[in-house]
Amino acid sequence: MKKPFWSIPALFLFVNLFGNSSFGQQVTPAAESAKGVYQYRQAAYDGIGKTYMGREISQVMGHLGAAWLERPEREQEERTDLLLEAINLKPTDVVADVGAGTGYFTFLMAPNVPKGKVLAVDIEQAMINDLNQTKKKTGFKNVEPVLGTITDPKLPANGVDMAIMIDAYHEFSHPREMMTHIVRALKPGGRVVLVEYRAEDPNVPIKPHHKMSVAQATKEMKAVGLSLKSVYRKLPQQHVLIFQK
Repeated sequence: MKKPFWSIPALFLFVNLFGNSSFGQQVTPAAESAKGVYQYRQAAYDGIGKTYMGREISQVMGHLGAAWLERPEREQEERTDLLLEAINLKPTDVVADVGAGTGYFTFLMAPNVPKGKVLAVDIEQAMINDLNQTKKKTGFKNVEPVLGTITDPKLPANGVDMAIMIDAYHEFSHPREMMTHIVRALKPGGRVVLVEYRAEDPNVPIKPHHKMSVAQATKEMKAVGLSLKSVYRKLPQQHVLIFQK
């Protein structure tokens, strides 16, 4: 079986090149440590030295990695068709794609919510520019790019049926703040979907801090009032974790 091109050592090079270009890890360690939410230590080679609930937050990928997000082989490597099946969108759903990047999955979801919309959230203006360009090219009027911040995705309160984060949550420099805002944005019965590379599987060729286990994700979502409802395991290397209030 052919390994994806980001396997060792390609991903090492990729994250080292682009790992500090996005989620703006300007932090105030003393203040955050005093609150007891985050702690700090010597950074691992693929981490930022900031920990949350025992997990070191990973380095991040920004606009310089846009070509990787849009690679032609992504559909087959990640089986995005199965991911669409797993999240079971309704035509009227309002979906927040948090950490949307170039909008690769945003524009796959858009046709499935013709009476709803996709809020494509990113914190980089360059990504928002890409999203707007693709929206113009594709003609999807139900896609709305949203410029968020490292602590707030800028979503409408009680206005979202589903918030999905695809290989993004583990990179959030302020996960507690981000998730608190996301939970507030959920409608009654709304869902949070995390798509993450499986930390439980040593054969998944991704750097350790860019993976998440079901147990760790469940613990972190519980801290903001969410409980695990289901786990979809049919993707080649990722699991799809679905949470609700």
